[in-house]
Amino acid sequence: MRLVFAGTPEVAVPSLEALIASRHEVAAVVTRPDAPSGRGRKLRPSPVAERAADAGIEVLRPERPRDPEFLARLREIAPDCCPVVAYGALLPKVALDIPARGWVNLHFSLLPAWGGGGGG
Repeated sequence: MRLVFAGTPEVAVPSLEALIASRHEVAAVVTRPDAPSGRGRKLRPSPVAERAADAGIEVLRPERPRDPEFLARLREIAPDCCPVVAYGALLPKVALDIPARGWVNLHFSLLPAWGGGGGG
């Protein structure tokens, strides 16, 4: 299966690593744009972006998930499914409709099962 993984923080890296090690193809990663970090407030890539780059996987960093360039690239990649772990932004319906088998939110909390907690 052709996948596009969406995630940003360190907690999402083990899930990305499991997908990389699986029989599935991780065609790209979607993550939040580089952000200021540390004392010098230098721009740094997210932990997911760093791990994807180390694995030679394309990294997409849309400022907004409804950006036409991002949506066009996602269509070009043509993922079958998009697993999500703590991406950090709401995806518009137009993006949600792109993968043939949808987006799968892997969440650490029981709150979504009980109607609270928002998305991850």
